[in-house]
Amino acid sequence: MSDKKMQVVFASAEAAPFVKTGGLGDVAGSLPRALVAAGADVIVMVPKYGTIASEYTDRMEHVADFYVSLGWRNEYCGLERLVIDGVTYLFIDNERYFKRDYPYGFFDDGERFAFFSKAVTESLQHLPEGFQCDVLHCNDWHTALAPVFLREFYQGLPLYERVKTVFSIHNIAFQGQYADTILNDILGMAHIPNAARQLRCDERSINYMQGALDYSDAITTVSPSYAWEIQTPEYGEGLDGILRRRSNVLSGILNGIDTDAWDPATDPMIHANYSAADMSGKKACKAALQEELGLEVRDDRPLMVMVTRLTRQKGMDLVTYALDRILSGGVQVAVLGTGDYEEPMRYFANKYPGTCAARITFDNALSHRMYAGADMFLMPSLFEPCGLSQMIAMRYGTLPVVRETGGLRDTVAPYNQFTGEGTGFTFANFNGDEMGDAVFRGARLYWDDHAAWDHLVQNAMAADFSWVRSADEYMNLYHNLHPEIDITKPESVVQEPEPAAPAPEAVVTKAEPAPKAEQATEPADDAKAEAPAKAEEPAPKAEPATEPAKKTAAKKTTASKTAAKKPAVRKTAATKSTATKAAEKPAAKATATKPAASKAAATKAAASKTTATKAAATKATAAKTTAKKPSTASVTKTATKSTATKAAPAKAAASKTVADKPAAAAATAPKATSTKTAPKAAAAKTAPAKASTSKAATSSAAKATAKSAAPKATAAKAAAPMAAAQDSSAATPADKPAPKAKSVSAAKRTTRKR
Repeated sequence: MSDKKMQVVFASAEAAPFVKTGGLGDVAGSLPRALVAAGADVIVMVPKYGTIASEYTDRMEHVADFYVSLGWRNEYCGLERLVIDGVTYLFIDNERYFKRDYPYGFFDDGERFAFFSKAVTESLQHLPEGFQCDVLHCNDWHTALAPVFLREFYQGLPLYERVKTVFSIHNIAFQGQYADTILNDILGMAHIPNAARQLRCDERSINYMQGALDYSDAITTVSPSYAWEIQTPEYGEGLDGILRRRSNVLSGILNGIDTDAWDPATDPMIHANYSAADMSGKKACKAALQEELGLEVRDDRPLMVMVTRLTRQKGMDLVTYALDRILSGGVQVAVLGTGDYEEPMRYFANKYPGTCAARITFDNALSHRMYAGADMFLMPSLFEPCGLSQMIAMRYGTLPVVRETGGLRDTVAPYNQFTGEGTGFTFANFNGDEMGDAVFRGARLYWDDHAAWDHLVQNAMAADFSWVRSADEYMNLYHNLHPEIDITKPESVVQEPEPAAPAPEAVVTKAEPAPKAEQATEPADDAKAEAPAKAEEPAPKAEPATEPAKKTAAKKTTASKTAAKKPAVRKTAATKSTATKAAEKPAAKATATKPAASKAAATKAAASKTTATKAAATKATAAKTTAKKPSTASVTKTATKSTATKAAPAKAAASKTVADKPAAAAATAPKATSTKTAPKAAAAKTAPAKASTSKAATSSAAKATAKSAAPKATAAKAAAPMAAAQDSSAATPADKPAPKAKSVSAAKRTTRKR
């Protein structure tokens, strides 16, 4: 996979904190930051509206300017850069289109946002150095023409070949429908039959969102439930057929909220801060809010609020139908917002003074205080793509009352009185009486069982609605479009080198045999302690080895497999097997890993020191071993050549040698141990070699002794039985816990070493 980061251009008509009229601004303000935290490089493109505060415009840096063709027009476009929280914002500057008091609602909106979409695609050629767009993520109808322009006008350019497009539906009710005269006059696509066909929604109209649904590589919406709802005629707003056709690229990813901005523990706009661990501040917030809104300051009455647009989509039909019943039943209600139902809200506020309050305005600080001071939050939407208000309410410990639709269904779990589970109160049908019943289910729980109410509040506040989960899902979506780009988070990559740690240990163990020849005389003290035990133990071959011995044997088994490839190691092993019992196995032990000083060697050294006579015999044995080494090299060569000898005759010859020649006995004992501890395949290869080695060693040892060190060999043979006689009484008490295991481990190390 490529080491390149996923590089995303995020296009939106609004983005908090620069401009915001609804949920789209919240998403465009929070999601890019979460994507950066998830490992992506993100550039957000937003129109440079005249309403953007000077605290931001004064810090913008001009990075590029060019002209955008729009039908028969060539319009100026400037790019102004501002970096906040690791996210780069590029503002599309054109005062004729965007220097206005409000983002939408003008007669030329079709032309304004067609220009914005074309400017976004053109800007991909003017991005900061090192940024090459992988994914162009467009949001709602304002940017819906960008995928269309990219495929029809820019597809042949190398820079645009790798660009994949994602289109997110935030509210399918707003699609950007205009007269088809715009197709030629502004879009310049009337001469492209395929584009004209996919943009037309009827004989005289074109649909911006329809074009995006046809041209985008992936389609998302803001909740899983809304994703399947819009594929039905009831919710699809005329686009359900296209969405069903493209359902294979349609997915629903739930929005999150900015958990730092909406946090009752740190919110500076509320009367008193509180948390799930200490809810005392919420009571103070409720009393302060009741007083501020002119409601009766009473803790025994539940306070229910609405912070919303006063439109039919938000369920205001149900509210006006059921509000008399709710207010007269003892529930206080406060409403904040603007829209089509302002007069009915004023009517109820006048009819129920002290019980109902209406604030027909937009007040961000007051919305924070209402979320914090209320007991319940009413959101009976006709349809709701995702909804953020119910998540914010739960964050503040205010229980939502919602209709089961879209994102409300996905975020609010209905209260179960038998198990205590849930995070709010829900109803299914768009019906005023059902909504009233849901409100009073909550009110009765508040009045009758405050312990259960408090438990439900804790459930709601524990729900996780951060952007982390959503950002991970978007990153997976981007990865599906660009599988060659690795999106793995750094934490998982850091852990990969760990398996390589054992390797150096094995290498060190194998590399240490080099100085063995020089150190052969050092373990002479151990030689006498080990010789008697090894001479007696060939028969009980089934004895288990100690743990240190097993580890050493395993390492040496590996060494034996590579003996053919490493003659030096094989020579050392053969040399030691030909030596006398007293010097052979201790010498191998000393050469194993002198710096490491294995535990078994230390134990044996301690045992050998208990006998006073061992020191003298050790010196004699060591001297003879050193003198024998030159002759044993020829023994090794002879043993190597005899590896073709069959296993059975070799074993027979070895068994005969045990009784007569100590050197052969010493070679036979390791063979049995190695056959037991090594894997079957290794044993099959090693056993014949060792048997033939012992057989050849018997004959070649005699020749070598005659040629170079006959007197010394005779002395060595004599010294070994003497050491055995002296050690048999002293070594046995010291090794009582596991004498045989100790001897076996020594044999394994002697045979498998090097």
